[in-house]
Amino acid sequence: MTNGSFRDAESTRTEEILERFNQVFLRHDPADLQQLVADDCVIENTQPAPDGSRHEGKEACIALWTKIAMTPDIHFETERIMARGDRGIIQWRLVWGPDHSSSVRGVNLMRVRAGRIVEAQGYVKGA
Repeated sequence: MTNGSFRDAESTRTEEILERFNQVFLRHDPADLQQLVADDCVIENTQPAPDGSRHEGKEACIALWTKIAMTPDIHFETERIMARGDRGIIQWRLVWGPDHSSSVRGVNLMRVRAGRIVEAQGYVKGA
């Protein structure tokens, strides 16, 4: 899942944080979000189209991600996680049906500071 081509200490730490964050959605368990999200976190979400929605502050970001993580009948498939410095990328597929015809691919562009997520921008592939 990970790309080990750039391995300085900050990149490694960022990738570790993103791996832990990604597990929230794979396990449908938002418990780790309290430790992973910074007080001044900002999310630019994929919905509603065309520009998404903006969520500011730890409580708002945790609420949104908890809702997504706990949504029944969906799951994420991780395609790749990679980091360089304080920036990271999570490529994923969101599946809501029996196969990939009921899915969408997307990416989160993330920024980490002091071991916590401070910024997340989500994008999906459109038709």
